[in-house]
Amino acid sequence: MKTKVAIVTGGGAGLGLAISRKLVEEKIRTIIIGRNENTLQETCRELGELCSYKVLDLQHISAIPALVEDIVKEFGHIDILVNNAGINQKKPFLEVTDADFYTIIQTNVLAVFAISREVSRVMIAEGSGSIVNISSMAAQYGIPLVIAYTAAKSAIEGMTKAMAVELSPLGIRVNCVAPGFIKTDMSAKALDNDPARKNKVLSRTPMGHLGLPEDIASAVYYLSSDGSKYITGVIMPVDGGNSIGF
Repeated sequence: MKTKVAIVTGGGAGLGLAISRKLVEEKIRTIIIGRNENTLQETCRELGELCSYKVLDLQHISAIPALVEDIVKEFGHIDILVNNAGINQKKPFLEVTDADFYTIIQTNVLAVFAISREVSRVMIAEGSGSIVNISSMAAQYGIPLVIAYTAAKSAIEGMTKAMAVELSPLGIRVNCVAPGFIKTDMSAKALDNDPARKNKVLSRTPMGHLGLPEDIASAVYYLSSDGSKYITGVIMPVDGGNSIGF
């Protein structure tokens, strides 16, 4: 059997690193995309020979078609695309500028659209493929100070359904994972410095604790694997019940 090939945007750190590690553990050739070459190199050294990298700031949307073409020339095919890369900005709604809003949308929505379109063309030629998008609790309920991020992740969930309807008849499944509050260095620091926010997060999470990056990675792998071969167009919260908590 041929080795599967996956692309993980933002795959060098955070949740992207956990996703990349899981795919490599499952013997999938994984190409990570990011802006910081040193981070990407370090991740590839950690994950081993099945991990490769390409440097690209996804805000440079015009460069995406050439990037995908380069990956196909080097690796022959693309089986999995994980649209994980994203940026956020905490700012009161009335202080968000047009430029602020556009920057978030450009990376979190337009780049996802562009790379999904280009990769889909490759997958259609192969007759199969799986795309997994990453959303957020910000698309499940209102969170203050993240208006642009909320708009972007809400768009991702809508795009997931629209893409699934068009692409599934062509053999390409499209799904989405919506992480809850996950224990990372960044989130732990933010919540530990804001006890009231941490208590609010935990009080509305029925399981009563934060998730782990591996929880997101396992969900992404499941949705990209043959184990979910009859699943498409779903938004899967991996949140300990946070999105349905009272």
